[in-house]
Amino acid sequence: MRFLISVIENKSRPPHTPEEIDAINAFNQKLVTAGQRLLAVGIDLPSKSQVIDNRGGKNIQSSGPLIDSDDYISGIWVIEAESLSEAEALAHEGSMACNRRVELRPLL
Repeated sequence: MRFLISVIENKSRPPHTPEEIDAINAFNQKLVTAGQRLLAVGIDLPSKSQVIDNRGGKNIQSSGPLIDSDDYISGIWVIEAESLSEAEALAHEGSMACNRRVELRPLL
């Protein structure tokens, strides 16, 4: 089974500490060693985003996020897990490593 773990950041929070970076790197290495990490990436600030709508050839483009919120997704892991409970355990570890809330969702 594949799952998405999204890291939830808050605009008022300071950047990751060196200790958090070390913990994130260790968690990533654990996932790689176990063959469970399919993808891990950081995501730039919402202010750097663009919303594009070309349905029906509208060619509409606007700067900024779709939804303006204090909370945003700052990174993701796509993982492979044998079960939901295993994915939940990994999400708990990821949250501890990055010292942020995370959201866990199954991939279809």
